[in-house]
Amino acid sequence: MSGIAKRGPWRLLIEQIRPHKRALLLGGALSLVGSLAGLAMPLLAKTVIDAFGQGADLVGPIIGLSVAVLAGAVVSAGGRFLLERMGEGVVLASRRNLVDRMLRLRVADVDRLKPGDLLSRVSSDTTLLRSVCTDSLAGVVSSVFMFVGAVVMMAIMDWVLLLVTLGVVALVGVAGAFIAPKIRRASLQAQEALGEMSSTLDRALQAFRTVKASGAEAREIAAVTVAATRARDRGVTAAAWSSATDISAWMAVQFAFLAVLGVGGARVASGAMEISALIAFLLYLFYLVSPIGQLVQSLTQMQNGLAAVTRIEEIAQLPAEPPVSVVAGGGAPVGVTFTDVRFRYADDRPVIHDGVTFEVPVGGMTALVGPSGAGKSTVFGLVERFYEPGSGVIAVDGRDIRDWPLDELRAALGYVEQDAPILAGTLRENLTFAAPGVTDEEIAHALARTRLDDLVERLPQGLDTAVGHRGVLLSGGERQRVAIARALLRRPRLLLLDEATSQLDAVNELRLREVVAEVARETTVLVIAHRLSTVTGADRIIVMEAGRVRASGTHEELVEADDLYRELAATQFLVAS
Repeated sequence: MSGIAKRGPWRLLIEQIRPHKRALLLGGALSLVGSLAGLAMPLLAKTVIDAFGQGADLVGPIIGLSVAVLAGAVVSAGGRFLLERMGEGVVLASRRNLVDRMLRLRVADVDRLKPGDLLSRVSSDTTLLRSVCTDSLAGVVSSVFMFVGAVVMMAIMDWVLLLVTLGVVALVGVAGAFIAPKIRRASLQAQEALGEMSSTLDRALQAFRTVKASGAEAREIAAVTVAATRARDRGVTAAAWSSATDISAWMAVQFAFLAVLGVGGARVASGAMEISALIAFLLYLFYLVSPIGQLVQSLTQMQNGLAAVTRIEEIAQLPAEPPVSVVAGGGAPVGVTFTDVRFRYADDRPVIHDGVTFEVPVGGMTALVGPSGAGKSTVFGLVERFYEPGSGVIAVDGRDIRDWPLDELRAALGYVEQDAPILAGTLRENLTFAAPGVTDEEIAHALARTRLDDLVERLPQGLDTAVGHRGVLLSGGERQRVAIARALLRRPRLLLLDEATSQLDAVNELRLREVVAEVARETTVLVIAHRLSTVTGADRIIVMEAGRVRASGTHEELVEADDLYRELAATQFLVAS
């Protein structure tokens, strides 16, 4: 995306860490102090060796060496703890911002994304940031300090051996500069493959009963296995490049040791260097093993972190709706008008609305009917501003919906989706989801209107009974009535019901029709119905076909005047064919 390309992954990573810079600096400083204590050890070892060679007392040098070890360990542990805590803070902030962004994305953008991939970005991608903060950044700083400190001490002891060492170690830098971009690219591909695997598994879990009823377990297992194998293959590629970096660093140090041992031995033999100095030099050389290895590992982890922050930023770059606050519902009923509205879900998708024009008067019940694909449910998505029309005007209460503050517009609407989604939690939490401030009396009234009071009496904990994931412990009709009660508790000025009776039996359908008729005396009700029996008593029926409005009127008027409506009514035995 353009924002990512302009700022680059390194700048994005710095932006993630900047709020925690104090903890990073303090933790890094303590780590450096611990490293400084480590740098003193070879010199102290040289002192012990010289004292041993001279027959002097060894107690003092050994105590000094022990104190350096203990002090370095304690200070390093404190620095490590601060960095770990900072890393957890970075992960928390990143997850909070990412979830905040995801839940404010436009519906049109979420439609294009895969839920499993979104979950992967929140979980695994943000977790990679922790290792970057705790290990990579601090590791780079500490490793560079240890490396520079060791080099300075080695230069003081013998600059000839230092040049030999640096000549060999320089090979690591060349190899790392070549391999680092490949590690980042391979890590990004591996994380994308992991997101694809999560999406494939999420698809199967979302339709778990359908999978079992269709005997499709083997096919879904195979699909997830293919995605997992792809993730494994890309992970192996990333691991191969990381291993190449590790082995090059190890070989450089080993060859440097052999070269120093050969050249240093010759210098000791010639009298140009003391044996204790050679031993101390070799100790510093071994000290280079750890910082070089840590530096290589930290840079590898950074490439993983850069790939992760790139994926996180991809979500942050998507346009989001403005923040909304909870606005109390209630108020006078409102009407809706569509004027020459045109809409398609994407430029490469077919036209859904092609000049749709109609009016929903204030109060009473208006119904949208027509064959599947006519564009009825899209009307609700446009009224809720889940999508923006390509052209035309949609007005609520005489005002263009684009001029409404989004929170006020949605507070005026009550929306019951076709599949009546129920959230995991208690029945009370589901009922009050859209209106958290309602009273027990209001809940009881809504339950009675939707004929749910019997259900509450049967549940073991009443309103506080958990309904299971997606309301699995409720029947389809009960889930639909819970969704309607939830919408009524919002006290909407316009109630949108999308196939509100599709999962109800004849008795409960009749009861719900009575409820809707009662609600229509208080507010405006707009109903989408394939089952015409639920809307024959509507004040107005709008017939849609192929993205257009072809007729409107009462049931009796449309039976007389519109062939399509007459055919729909005849197939449902509402009129003689």
